[in-house]
Amino acid sequence: MSCGEGGGGCLGRGVCNLIYIWTVSSFLVFITFLSSLLNGKNKTIRETEDGKRKRTIAFFHPYCNAGGGGERVLWAALRSLQQSSSAKTPDHFIIYTGDVGASPSDILSKARNNFNIIISPTNVEFIFLSRRNWVESSPFPIFTLLGQSLGSIYLGLEAFSSFVPDVFIDTMGYAFTLPLFKYLGNSRVAAYVHYPTISTDMLSRVAQRDLSYNNQGMVANSATLSSAKLIYYRVFAWIYSWAGRKSEVTMVNSSWTEGHILQLWRKPETTFKVYPPCDVRAFKELVRHDEDQEKRSINIVSVAQFRPEKDHQLQIKAMKELKEMVEPEVWQRLRLVLLGSVRNEGDQERVDGLKELSRDLGVEKNCVFQVNFSFDTLKKELVDGLLGIHTMWNEHFGISVVECMAAGLLMVANKSGGPLMDIVVDDEEGDRNGFLAQDEHEYARVIKNILGMSPDLQERIRKRARSSVDRFSDQEFETNFRKALEIILKT
Repeated sequence: MSCGEGGGGCLGRGVCNLIYIWTVSSFLVFITFLSSLLNGKNKTIRETEDGKRKRTIAFFHPYCNAGGGGERVLWAALRSLQQSSSAKTPDHFIIYTGDVGASPSDILSKARNNFNIIISPTNVEFIFLSRRNWVESSPFPIFTLLGQSLGSIYLGLEAFSSFVPDVFIDTMGYAFTLPLFKYLGNSRVAAYVHYPTISTDMLSRVAQRDLSYNNQGMVANSATLSSAKLIYYRVFAWIYSWAGRKSEVTMVNSSWTEGHILQLWRKPETTFKVYPPCDVRAFKELVRHDEDQEKRSINIVSVAQFRPEKDHQLQIKAMKELKEMVEPEVWQRLRLVLLGSVRNEGDQERVDGLKELSRDLGVEKNCVFQVNFSFDTLKKELVDGLLGIHTMWNEHFGISVVECMAAGLLMVANKSGGPLMDIVVDDEEGDRNGFLAQDEHEYARVIKNILGMSPDLQERIRKRARSSVDRFSDQEFETNFRKALEIILKT
């Protein structure tokens, strides 16, 4: 049976990988458990120069150098704890990462360049993990969710064997590492959840046999395979719920994520909505020159990592629709500027595929790709842009949506998830601060309508957008993050 969530591939290889990793993980859990019985807490102590014991707080973030919104949360969280740490006995911070090709100074430099977040290296230690490939989708062409979750246990065991902290915080969504550190390491455990590994929306898509990036045609077109996959998803959701309930403090990034986590983990008393940090101050301070827009190209700016769920294809298809809607002289000035980070070969293949799609649709001259850009490049593109575009269905929050609005772009986001529930007000009666759309035809129509608006109307929407984002600031995040985590930090 193939559940097809990984997008096809070799059934034998996927099953062999699952059997291998299940066997290895079970063996290592057993050995680690025996070791913990013999050696007590199995913690590694970090001390100050005068011999005082430091409290160790570890972040599990295997892709800490990826440069996306999740990484901004990591560095802002670390900065907030550094700034609140006791001067007499400062906390010691551990970052578990799989970025073995980067040095600690390189990683911290990228955090500064990409996010304008400065981290003091004095009490930060990086523990580099070699098994990160086991949490990627490529080893598991079938049963991908289960494979990656077992892989996270395998990767978590590598982290566990290197160092067991006082406080363990998962900031990437690997809930299956929580019981590992809680029960075997006796650590206090917490989680910042960007996106539930499985949700009722995913179950609904499988039940309705809808095509999507995680429900491929072979399964969607078969009633038998769809029924089998639905059973698999329900079983996995139960296991995921069990693991997630081990979190002593759970922070979620949006109303959409909050609803799903409350439904799955069922711990409302220790679940807190903590909007992710957005550098709204830096973006609101950008000086725009919209008065000379008629003399410049009309840039539509997209800021999103090159991952399948971000649905960049929809943006390029919308450009094809827009080409047929606007006058040729307007089309000559339109540019879709795609800014995103590339983590690995799979991401680079996606970028190459998007470029090929733009050629096939005849819009390649109007599509510009900016890969692994700097913070200065981001600011320049936002200042030069007129519109922002974001196309992920059920985006959990949408940091880039907020940043584009703070920079004064007229934002067009997907009518779902965080943008719909928390960020964009698509109200024609006067409170509008942005626009929502669902498919390429609607995106193109909305963009065409924005281009036809008077400069005065555009400016009113822009001002409402910039004034609406203060609740998503770095300062609000850091205050709420420390307040939520205080439940376990004070003990």
